[in-house]
Amino acid sequence: MSETRHTKVLIIGSGPAGLTAALYASRSALEPIVVEGLKAGGQLMITTDVENYPGFPDGIMGPEIIEKFKAQAERFGTRFVYGDVTKVHVDERPFRLELDEDPEDVITADTIIIATGADAKWLGLPDEERLMGYGVSACATCDGAFFREQEICIVGGGDTAMEEALFLTRYASTVHLVHRRDYFRASPIMLERAQAHPKIKWHLHKQVVGLEGSKEAGVTSITLEDIRDNSTETKDWTALFVAIGHKPNSDLWTGLLPMNEAGYLEHKPDSTYSEIPGIFIAGDVGDHVYRQAVTAAGSGCMAAIDAERWLETQGE
Repeated sequence: MSETRHTKVLIIGSGPAGLTAALYASRSALEPIVVEGLKAGGQLMITTDVENYPGFPDGIMGPEIIEKFKAQAERFGTRFVYGDVTKVHVDERPFRLELDEDPEDVITADTIIIATGADAKWLGLPDEERLMGYGVSACATCDGAFFREQEICIVGGGDTAMEEALFLTRYASTVHLVHRRDYFRASPIMLERAQAHPKIKWHLHKQVVGLEGSKEAGVTSITLEDIRDNSTETKDWTALFVAIGHKPNSDLWTGLLPMNEAGYLEHKPDSTYSEIPGIFIAGDVGDHVYRQAVTAAGSGCMAAIDAERWLETQGE
């Protein structure tokens, strides 16, 4: 039988939000436990050059900055547990959490910080994962500047696709927007702005079906298929941005905490408090607007401070 562990602060997730929460909680002598999750480190683990995080003027690799975050949290006493929280009992105090579908592998916690992030939705192409970070991206803000004066592609038909296409025009010579239909989910104002921009070219009734490239050369070509007649054409575009949405990693909390229609956890205004006292929300699992490493880290700081102050009100 596994020994039950207890902590004042349990952090679920080990991306920028979770690790920053761990740093602040451990510096407050709360000795937090971080359950790293099956995708330890979050989306930065599949990001190559990070150039927009303060303090790294020459940029830094995504896995390297996560390693630094983790080492800093460990320095102050954070404990790390590899695995995934698969069940949580919120009607018990302290909270009781089971790991990896094992009812005997249990951690109890006075507070919980949910920092499980969100994953980009992808097209499912064979080479998409192989070239991720080498010309394939789901974050224009993060990676657009790498493709100055190049012809690049973005896929999507919602507000996110329009917003990111407009952002990419700052750098690219041409932004090719690919969409399966000739109508859009985007709001009229965002669609009008994108349609009016001279750098955005439209490829409707089309879908991306192939990629060529390497980690050394990046993306070298993109193949489109016309869904009306299945004809194909290959373009020498040098980047693929996928903007078909994100899925927050919030399934564990279905029926336990309020979510919006897309599954993002809802927190109380001007705080990280959830509807359940003692449970806090940090990072992209509750943020459908910004989704940046630096904003996730900031909310991790907020969640740790909120948890510490809440514990003080409980006499902990």
